[in-house]
Amino acid sequence: MFDSRIRPLIDPITDAIGRGVSRVGITANMMTIIGGVMGAGAFIAISQSAYMAGLVLILLNRLADGLDGAVARHQGASDFGGFIDIVFDFIFYALVPLGFALADPGNAVAACFLVVSFIGTGSSFLAFAIMAEKRGLSTAIRGHKSLYYLGGLTEGAETIAVLVLMCLMPHWFIPLAWGFGALCWLTTASRIWWGWESFGKNTKEKNTEDTE
Repeated sequence: MFDSRIRPLIDPITDAIGRGVSRVGITANMMTIIGGVMGAGAFIAISQSAYMAGLVLILLNRLADGLDGAVARHQGASDFGGFIDIVFDFIFYALVPLGFALADPGNAVAACFLVVSFIGTGSSFLAFAIMAEKRGLSTAIRGHKSLYYLGGLTEGAETIAVLVLMCLMPHWFIPLAWGFGALCWLTTASRIWWGWESFGKNTKEKNTEDTE
């Protein structure tokens, strides 16, 4: 929800850092892998109840995630880079709730619900991107990306804010997980509706026109 508003503020910063990173020979894919390692480290730290260490590693993961795109803009984007960026993001978002479940088995049900909710937002995001690519649709409202980025109530900024809160207040994990998971399902429902408006409804109208 806030990604498109935040991006004009952070893009100049990440672009400047990305230019410097690119000059020292670090590639966008290397930055993505570094972010993946930070994300795995966050999972391990949280699973051991080292929540502050997990918080730092989450922030480093997100910093690397922002910088890999900035580096790619200076070095040239690649399809494989966009591919592993998305794969690592989705793994990261599943690992963090799992870490909280391992840290405290009492968190397990809420963590499962949150992961399933992430599957809803993730699958609707990717499915829309595939259909958008098929129809030649594009948007730059969230910066130039390898895939079509469809928004919603729970985008990257909101998700990271909740993960940070969970690390700062681990005893609030269960209500935060249930509450944010519910918002994720609202996002998924809105994306399904938008998919109908963009693909299903238009296709139906087109087929009707073709038979007249």
